[in-house]
Amino acid sequence: MRIEILCTGDEILTGKTINSNYSHIARRLVEVGLEVAWGTTVGDDRDALLKAFREAAKRADAVIVNGGLGPTVDDLSQEIAAQAAGVDLVLHEAWLGRMETFYSRRNRAMPPNNRKQAMLPSGAEFIDNPIGTACGFAVTIDGARFFFTPGVPREMRRMIDEQVIPRLLALSGIQGVARVKRFHSYGIGESRADQMLDGIEALAPDGGVKLGFQAHYPQLETKLAARGTDAADLDRKLAPIEAEVRRRLGNFIVAEDDQTLEGVVLAALRARGGSLAIAETFTSGTIATRIAPVPGAEALFRRAIVARDLGQLDVSGISAEAAVAVASALRDQSGASHALAVLVGLDEGADGLELGGTISIGIVDGGAPVARQARMFGGRDWIRLGATEMALDCLRRHLLGLPVDEQIDFERR
Repeated sequence: MRIEILCTGDEILTGKTINSNYSHIARRLVEVGLEVAWGTTVGDDRDALLKAFREAAKRADAVIVNGGLGPTVDDLSQEIAAQAAGVDLVLHEAWLGRMETFYSRRNRAMPPNNRKQAMLPSGAEFIDNPIGTACGFAVTIDGARFFFTPGVPREMRRMIDEQVIPRLLALSGIQGVARVKRFHSYGIGESRADQMLDGIEALAPDGGVKLGFQAHYPQLETKLAARGTDAADLDRKLAPIEAEVRRRLGNFIVAEDDQTLEGVVLAALRARGGSLAIAETFTSGTIATRIAPVPGAEALFRRAIVARDLGQLDVSGISAEAAVAVASALRDQSGASHALAVLVGLDEGADGLELGGTISIGIVDGGAPVARQARMFGGRDWIRLGATEMALDCLRRHLLGLPVDEQIDFERR
């Protein structure tokens, strides 16, 4: 089955908004074994939208339309879908009631223009949106099945998984179930991970497991996409490969599936009955920002110091000893069981063309202090992100009893 993803909106077409929705939809479809044949972007223009819908219907069996379901004058998806299908717009009374309840629960009156969001093409299949005011719908245009989804990312993502993908799988005739296992790692690049996992797909009984990578600096995501007859068949296929991925990538794996590095850190602290204080320079509070929102962090996260320069931390240079000294003083002042200090200094790179960053990390918990120092090269944001990830990974390793100074890859950007 040939599928097209059609994204709408002037802000997408002109580049004012990065089209992350397309990448998410395409990635999810491929992960469940569906083929994406075309991707189209069109602005908020009636003639352009109508032409895009009709052209998509000629070349695709199914089309996912993202965006244009809001209450404003430039939200045109319902109107143009009805025109392309040759039907009228009709009021979906049940959805109108849902929207009115949505606003009344917030002690707000629903703006009159939101009524537009309950106008759907006559005969359209309703697609629920449990967390927003823009419902989705499906309609057939010139023989192709069109699925309309809102542009709000969190609403779209839930609807794609819960509503659209099951419908597409039914249309495609694909049998069985699919699963994607994810490993999140830090310290290895795609080429090294690919080399470390060479031949691993062959370990799956009867095949059916595909290895893939997605780099999103500073982490690398390693994915195992599998299809089977049922959940038990998936377990049988994935179990030996999952175990081998863990063995080969080892300590570089920082989290799996929906886990995050910061969540793993806090879980390890909680298991020890510990608490945490952080001091950071140059990273602009990104380490604290990663830790603080994690559920339960309020019981473990004692203090954060975000310093503009080293002088505010009473040190005059970047060194492992200085980082340990800052962490030690912070632990005493905060009463936390663990203190993490991250000192970053920038200088011109060896080639005179890019920045170099010296990163010193100190961890103090009442036992022998732990220190780590490294060099990174690239832009300011690249070094900032790398320093943040390295600091959290060093803390993870220390809490789990793993070597903190294991050699890692620093790809230049």
